[in-house]
Amino acid sequence: MNQKLIITAALLGNGTTKEMNPAVPYTPEEIARDAVACVKAGASIIHIHVRDDEGHASMETHRFAEAHSAVVDALEREGLDAILNLSTGGVGSDELRTAHIETIKPEMCSYNPGSINWGKAFVYLNPPSLMERLGKVCQETGTKPEIEIFDTAMFNNVRQCVKDGILTAPCHFQFIMGIPGGMEGTMKNVSFLLDCMPEGSTWSITGIGRWHMPMLLAGLAGGANGIRVGLEDGIWLKKGVLATNESYVRQAVELGKTAGRDIATAEEAREILGVKRR
Repeated sequence: MNQKLIITAALLGNGTTKEMNPAVPYTPEEIARDAVACVKAGASIIHIHVRDDEGHASMETHRFAEAHSAVVDALEREGLDAILNLSTGGVGSDELRTAHIETIKPEMCSYNPGSINWGKAFVYLNPPSLMERLGKVCQETGTKPEIEIFDTAMFNNVRQCVKDGILTAPCHFQFIMGIPGGMEGTMKNVSFLLDCMPEGSTWSITGIGRWHMPMLLAGLAGGANGIRVGLEDGIWLKKGVLATNESYVRQAVELGKTAGRDIATAEEAREILGVKRR
């Protein structure tokens, strides 16, 4: 059976800058422009972070609202459909990091089930209080959590959250391989994560930087439900060639078709992942 492949476009993240690659979108208008281009190219999920006026990562609710509205309006003008997945990964109080989900009630949002040292740079804090609050907010708003996995221990936290009623199975996981302080992007590590993943789950995968292409190929080899690409995770399409979000999606579509996978529409992605249409 030809399992449909879900392609997620992670447009900007918190760390990539226009100095690294001028194509990184900052403003709501730039984010909306890239969202339209990526959906036309084959993406069915658009993963959104936001920036402040200086281009720094932000968790301000009004900035998420502006970006979300800009993308919705741009897609509607073009007659396009996509699942919008808002990030909750950043710095701030539990209340700040969940306020935009409570306000906007998006179809999906990221969910980080644990803290991790981000190399020598900082501690990426996702305390139990945030996990509990965000899980309950997702249930109240009907938002599907995309559970981001950086290391195997996070699966233990997910199982406990399901047991405690904070998360609802079946879960959808996004493996993020190769961050400093996380699991390296190797086939051995992917195989181990799959052995740890709760039965009945769905999963997608991406690799950061040099792990980007190897992990796309590993996901296709392992039968992933989806692969994630975009300027959040890398800036080079190939050696010496800077990427755009659209070029990353087109590359992912080609890889998927080469692997014998048809590309999922947004509606098909909703059915596969159990996402409630807005």
